[in-house]
Amino acid sequence: MPDSILLEGIQIPAALGVTAAERRMRRPVTLDLELEYDLRASGRSDRIGHTIHYKRVFEVVEDVAGNQEHKLVEALGERIARAVLEKFDAAAITVTVRKPKPIAGVLDYAGIRIRRTREDLGLA
Repeated sequence: MPDSILLEGIQIPAALGVTAAERRMRRPVTLDLELEYDLRASGRSDRIGHTIHYKRVFEVVEDVAGNQEHKLVEALGERIARAVLEKFDAAAITVTVRKPKPIAGVLDYAGIRIRRTREDLGLA
């Protein structure tokens, strides 16, 4: 199993929804990311320069989720995966997107989980 960097429980207001009215509401989504990256060098050196800085990853995710409109959680997940893999040297990323209370009183979350590699996105 490859090493991973985990960012879990990210909450960002997003313009997400099929209708324009829903996108204007900018409701929070919950995101989990798992970046596959070799952590041996940073584990030995204890230096931030030998790993992927999770604050920088958060900033990319915040930009994609918060500053673009998305009709589908699938599109949001794809856009986050591409943006992170374009910016950082992770081998792959798994993105989970959860949209809280999409149907009031009936459903806690609707969401997706995708895994993309650099090869999947033509970045290898």
